[in-house]
Amino acid sequence: MNFEIDDDSEHASHSAAERAAAAQRSTWVSVGVNVVMATLQVVVGVLAKSQALIADGIHSLSDLVSDFVVLLASHHSQKDADEDHPYGHQRFETAANLVLGAILLSVGVGMVWAALRKLESPESIGTVHSIALWVALAALVSKELLFRYMLGVAKRVKSSLLVANAWHARSDAASSLVVAIGLVGNMAGFPLLDPIAALIVGFMVGKMGWEFGWDAIHDLMDRAVDEEEVQAIRATLMATPGVAGVHDVRTRKMGDMIVVDAHIEVDATLTVEAGHNIAVAARAAVMQRHRVLNLMTHVDPAHRPDHDHDASPAAH
Repeated sequence: MNFEIDDDSEHASHSAAERAAAAQRSTWVSVGVNVVMATLQVVVGVLAKSQALIADGIHSLSDLVSDFVVLLASHHSQKDADEDHPYGHQRFETAANLVLGAILLSVGVGMVWAALRKLESPESIGTVHSIALWVALAALVSKELLFRYMLGVAKRVKSSLLVANAWHARSDAASSLVVAIGLVGNMAGFPLLDPIAALIVGFMVGKMGWEFGWDAIHDLMDRAVDEEEVQAIRATLMATPGVAGVHDVRTRKMGDMIVVDAHIEVDATLTVEAGHNIAVAARAAVMQRHRVLNLMTHVDPAHRPDHDHDASPAAH
């Protein structure tokens, strides 16, 4: 799943500590909302005999687990680089996204299974109490407001982990809407709509879990960033005084940061020291403007063929 993160603050940098602090603040707000709503939904769902509301409450409980995964990830990902992790611990966030996806997928499968079993014995489905509808509507409003708050924080600090957790809250709002519709139908004389709503919620949760997990797996396999961001990095390199050309720009994700390799071309008549200084300036410009954790530059003479990636050993 691709999420858009506002790039208006491209020149603004956010330290690991700032990102972790933002994650903790927004996540603790989410914890408070989820504790209240999960308790209310499950208790009222049991008393009002609504499987859909109970499913929605379980979804809120899974949010609590994901909230603590985010808190754990934000704590560990801000650790400095060490001997075993020379690029730092940013991929802890990616691993957390994988765990979050697995949690959502398993919760979704459980919901679907429970709903299908209920649909196998429709005679056991009764009419729910009206209080269940009011709780579902309260959950809808609270989760939508929580989503908007968390997504705003995520965009400000450019955190894909916070974006994922924000959309988890939006999935709760969507599921509460489905539950509310199902409850209205149940009270209107169509009792099957309550377990059907629970079934739809299960599919929604499972789908989002699959997408989060699949994205995390690709990132752990060194997936590159999108072409637009690659071109922006290339443009910054080309704008560096002394750089005559740029080629072989390669990227890979490291949590919410990027590791970049690039070949820059300089005047072939320059001294090694002069070429090195240009490379240093290019690296500094990229790391200041973009969310780049590290840039490895290779200096080539301009307008001359580069055989670094030729398949033939003789070319080396």
